[in-house]
Amino acid sequence: MNERYYWTGVLKRIASPVLLHLSRRTLRERMPVESGGDPARQNFTHLEAIGRLLAGIAPWIELREEDSLPLARQALDSLDAATDPASPDFCNFSHSSQPLVDAAFLCQGLLRAPRALWEPLDLRVKQNVIRAVKQTRAIRASPNNWILFSAMVETALFAWGEPDWDRMRIDYAIRQYQQWYLGDGVYGDGSDFHADYYNSFVIQPMMVDILRHMRDQEDWDSFTEKIIARAQRGAAILERLISPEGTFPPLGRSLAYRFGAMHLLAQAALLHFLPETIRPAQVREALGAVIRRIVEAPGTFDANGWLRIGFCGHQPEVAESYISTGSLYLCATVLLPLGLSANAPFWSDPPSPWTSVQAWGGLPLASDHSLNEALL
Repeated sequence: MNERYYWTGVLKRIASPVLLHLSRRTLRERMPVESGGDPARQNFTHLEAIGRLLAGIAPWIELREEDSLPLARQALDSLDAATDPASPDFCNFSHSSQPLVDAAFLCQGLLRAPRALWEPLDLRVKQNVIRAVKQTRAIRASPNNWILFSAMVETALFAWGEPDWDRMRIDYAIRQYQQWYLGDGVYGDGSDFHADYYNSFVIQPMMVDILRHMRDQEDWDSFTEKIIARAQRGAAILERLISPEGTFPPLGRSLAYRFGAMHLLAQAALLHFLPETIRPAQVREALGAVIRRIVEAPGTFDANGWLRIGFCGHQPEVAESYISTGSLYLCATVLLPLGLSANAPFWSDPPSPWTSVQAWGGLPLASDHSLNEALL
């Protein structure tokens, strides 16, 4: 329970500045915008902040525990502020291409908390949200992970009862990604392999969530078994990458998303599709070690509690040109297991060493095997 209390404190520390100021319609006024060198990121960073943040904290809000109610209220007010055209914090859903990305993360967050973040909204706000995300339909998705952003928007529109949801964008994304599968739980980011964390940042979590909502439509359910099996393998690989010290390799682009690199592992814990060889408590211990290592690094937050660019601490040089302050809030996805109740095994089971602790501590160590899809 002390561990869950610590994670909740981290969630509040990350979320509070964004939700406080957006709910008051002062986000543009108060959020500092640090970027990787492209001043145009000012046009996108506020939608990035709220979309990515909600994608991570929504399951905790969905529990509707007393402790979450103040932030839940702020989140509802923030959705109003971000989508009301009269609001000074009205977010950009149509200019340039970036809004497609973060409209999708916003939709993913709302799908992760339908009872707490969608149903309580006034009809006016729901209509504003729907109108806003539909604007992204005019944005052409690049032939890579971006096709999943288009599919996620349409999945949300389906879930919200919009009759004009576009099944073709979903069908294309699901089927195209079967062509881009490379083996052993890894997809290409498009037709090419990239040695980075995009299988976890975006690709596998979005495919899993899309199919959770769409599996009864068309014949998409036929893909579910393989996609979940691949996601299990991807989660297992991530767990093995966490060192005994709570570090993981700084590999590939977008490292400023920090422990958002563990999105898929956190999702596997939340949705109960961890491999049988991985105990929920060892994931809790592994992710907890990563969270402490990064959150407590000097320079991660500024004096007012806003995230600063870096992987471990303040490291502005790690930022690609598309990185800005709002981008950083994808780190919140590591907190998905807070959507599990306090008595769930993830939180209630006694501490269990994760794989690297077993390996480097001379403890019994199970062998590792690649995913053999012929056995599915």
